[in-house]
Amino acid sequence: MAAEKNTKISTSRSAEREYLKLSPFELKDKLISLASGHAKASTMAMLNAGRGNPNWIATTPREAFFTLGRFAIGESKRVWSEPHLGGMPSPKGIAKRFRDFAMQNPHAPGIDFLGEAFAYGVRKLGFDADAFVHELTDSVIGDQYPTPDRMLKHTERIVHEYLAQEMCACRPPAGKYDLFAVEGGTAAMCYIFDSLVVNKLLNRGDKIALGVPTFTPYIEIPELDKYDFRVVDIYADELDSGGKHTWQYPDWQITRLSDPSIKALFIVNPSNPPSVTIRSGSITRLIDIVKSRNPNLIIITDDVYGTFVEGFRSLMSELPQNTICVYSYSKYFGCTGWRLGVVAIHEDNIFDRMITKLPETDKKALAKRYGSIALDPGKLKFIDRMVADSRQVALNHTAGLSLPQQAQMTLFSLFALNDTENNYKKGTRKIIHRRLASLARGAGYRLKPNPLSAGYYATVDLLVWAQRAHGDEFVNYLASRYEPVDILFRLAERFSTVLMNGGGFAAPDWSIRISLANLPDETYPLIGEYITTILKEYVKEWEDAKKKKGRRP
Repeated sequence: MAAEKNTKISTSRSAEREYLKLSPFELKDKLISLASGHAKASTMAMLNAGRGNPNWIATTPREAFFTLGRFAIGESKRVWSEPHLGGMPSPKGIAKRFRDFAMQNPHAPGIDFLGEAFAYGVRKLGFDADAFVHELTDSVIGDQYPTPDRMLKHTERIVHEYLAQEMCACRPPAGKYDLFAVEGGTAAMCYIFDSLVVNKLLNRGDKIALGVPTFTPYIEIPELDKYDFRVVDIYADELDSGGKHTWQYPDWQITRLSDPSIKALFIVNPSNPPSVTIRSGSITRLIDIVKSRNPNLIIITDDVYGTFVEGFRSLMSELPQNTICVYSYSKYFGCTGWRLGVVAIHEDNIFDRMITKLPETDKKALAKRYGSIALDPGKLKFIDRMVADSRQVALNHTAGLSLPQQAQMTLFSLFALNDTENNYKKGTRKIIHRRLASLARGAGYRLKPNPLSAGYYATVDLLVWAQRAHGDEFVNYLASRYEPVDILFRLAERFSTVLMNGGGFAAPDWSIRISLANLPDETYPLIGEYITTILKEYVKEWEDAKKKKGRRP
């Protein structure tokens, strides 16, 4: 790749400074505009490595979904067949009719997996065959409101098994989790924030902790006027002996959570953008702090990237009584458009106990709020309150994730549960680690294995590189001469490449985030080369400035 001769860009430093005020997702739109303009005026294709949306999809569970849809339409017409009309599938004998359908359509896409999926539910989980097949068949049709509204009976059991496997490394704590199927992880966070405040578990102005760097909306939501939380940032800012980021939390940062005035901890694990899971020593320290010093600490963990780390164990498995887990299927199965997520709360939890200990005035107000949906609203579980709150309580009878979405969620879960050799998991991990290696190779950098890395994103701190390569003088030159986003504008304007600024995620200001999920493999060496080209230009400008300064009388 030949470097472009013109190193100038059209965006001024003052303009860059103004763009720093925006969310990185809004800044990304500006960079896309610049990159698109350059791509049109050159032979370069635009490379948008700013998105976390993967460019792979899980095909087998989708094939099963559409084949199940064919069976479901046949079941509907069996009940009521008029032009353009069908009826609701009947449960009686439906399992046998599906077996007949499978025998008559042996080459239908996903049919073998559907047979394995139904066998798993019946043989391993003890489901009634007709009830299970009917739930999935009726769900694909989408002809009814979700019942139960929190989550379908068989779906909840299957997703519970999936979470035990993927979030608890097949070693879940005793007891079970109550699950709430939601419209992706983003909806889950909105529902959680609202219900915690509505139920007086958090109050406007309370002190909460935020593990940073983190997903930008989690930084912005607590600042909204309706919450106005006082945020204590817990920084994953540890450096190793060579001065490189480990993206781990130093012990003293974890110890800050001992303060009982900190009511909640919001965390992404593995992190975004560093894409690293919390090490076991930090989790052990957190467990000790919760048990001995801050027993009512509410923990909300977003574990969407957990499947990309070998042996991952969520905080939901380590501190089940204190933790609300949010899991989204979007990244692992390539299904952001499906909007599939789940909230998990252990049946033995502090949230229900804290509600029983609220002042009487708060209990009465909450009894009035939920009185239309429960004869004894005081006994209503927190997770069921969340379901009601998601529909302003009055519309609780129409709450819940749509049935087709729950059907696809079930099939994704069963696909993973039946993949006993973990071939799909190994495949997705191989994709992102192959791209990470390609990026490093293009940048001329040698990677060291890190078993705690999900590898979904690469985060590069330019000032750490500058310090290690050229010392404090060069660091001071960069910081005084350029804005932290300057490299992003150069990449967009000159190489039609879009990355995101780490500073918007509360990562170091001079860090950049590169998504390893959404571009073809062959583009990552190019991105590495483009970044290196611009870094070399900074060095040359600095050296030229030193020479010029040395010639002065």
